[in-house]
Amino acid sequence: MTVATGSTEAINYSPPGASAKSFHASDAFVRGLMGPVGSGKSSSCCVEIVARALRQKPWIDGVRRSRWAIIRNTYPELKSTTIKTWETWFPTHVAPMRWDTPITSTMKINDLGDGTSMELEVLFLALDKATETGKLRSLELTGAWINEASEVPKEIFDMVTQRVGRYPSKLKGGPTWSGVILDTNPPDDDSWYYKIAEEGTPDGWKFFRQAGGLYKEGDEYKPNPEAENVDNLPGGHQYYLNQLGAKSDDWINVFLLGNYGTTADGKPVFPEFRDKIHVATEPLKPTLGLPIILGWDFGLTPACVIAQMTPRGQLVVLREIVSQDMGIRQFANDIVRPILVNEFGGFARFSAGDPAGAIRSQTDERTCFQELLECGIPTEPANTNDWIPRRESVAYFLTRMADGLPGFILDPRCRELRRGFNGRYRYERLKVSGPSRFRDRPLKDDSSHIQDALQYACLRVRSGLNPVRAKPIKTASNKGWT
Repeated sequence: MTVATGSTEAINYSPPGASAKSFHASDAFVRGLMGPVGSGKSSSCCVEIVARALRQKPWIDGVRRSRWAIIRNTYPELKSTTIKTWETWFPTHVAPMRWDTPITSTMKINDLGDGTSMELEVLFLALDKATETGKLRSLELTGAWINEASEVPKEIFDMVTQRVGRYPSKLKGGPTWSGVILDTNPPDDDSWYYKIAEEGTPDGWKFFRQAGGLYKEGDEYKPNPEAENVDNLPGGHQYYLNQLGAKSDDWINVFLLGNYGTTADGKPVFPEFRDKIHVATEPLKPTLGLPIILGWDFGLTPACVIAQMTPRGQLVVLREIVSQDMGIRQFANDIVRPILVNEFGGFARFSAGDPAGAIRSQTDERTCFQELLECGIPTEPANTNDWIPRRESVAYFLTRMADGLPGFILDPRCRELRRGFNGRYRYERLKVSGPSRFRDRPLKDDSSHIQDALQYACLRVRSGLNPVRAKPIKTASNKGWT
């Protein structure tokens, strides 16, 4: 994009990569751009503001008018980072700054070559408390950019969505486009940004994710050929490699690899997991002709995983089913069985569960496997309950390729598994002096049950199962139901 600024020079800009290009092309009311440090997010947002101002329809006097707010969480970061980026692209002789309260930049282009001109007013605001929404209530805006959005309270974001689309007024034709743009480094998986970008994206909103600057292969970090903006970084990929020293794995995971982080304190059980690689971009459908594989964890928080193994050797996790305060009989009958009937009817099944489920109940002397059999889901104990084989059965698929594709694919609707892989499922840090030490078994909490179920499914596959040749399982109790 070339911006004729009315001065002696034009400003030339090219999107730093495919994700940024899609970000610019979208007309979504809310658009987010997430990526590692140095990926060109802030520059893309600065240019997007001016590009939208240039496309604003003119008033009757031939002037294309827009008003934007640019928001950062603190004043020092607003001044030293956000405004500096703005001035890099649009220096003071192009967009003069007024250092009053609020700080304002105004850009005027007298002749756009079509008989019209442009006036863009930009307000810079520092807002880091939910109580500061009052500072936005009187604003009449065309659009807004929240810089490092995950650091800004959601209440600020919510209020901003109410203030855009108000300038120009409807009497003067209204804005050609209005909305909110966001940029951020990958936040924690309990942030508001994660929830709206990954768990419940409203209709008409779009979120774009840039590739990490590096990726990890075994214990080695390597340049990511899909990284964006590399040509504009000092030393190219070396910019990222230079930052590896003295950094924690969690820091590298977020800021260099571009993966979501976690607020949990501990060491992830599966560092082999890569969210961008192992999570499908769209919900998955079961493959006809292939059996499904069920994995079960028992107790009063039973969980079940439904997966398939493709002929090329790819493990595809289709569904996760979790519960709270429920026995296995109710869980299987009332929750799992209807899903199997309605979504996986006619599929042959293999089913494996926690070997501890073979222990008789102290009340009626029944086992969990007997309960499943009576529900029409014959299930066998996994071949071991030892921790290392369980972990390695999952890691095997995470670290292999299948005909050029990842050996493990997770349906994006499997939110608990995904959160667990991204760090919730972890080894707990020991409270000791000196270097960090961790327990040798994962923490048992809400994230562990569905992960255990997945491990039993993977053990079933790794024990020599060839599900492609499997045949429907028939039992006397299920009356032909499969």
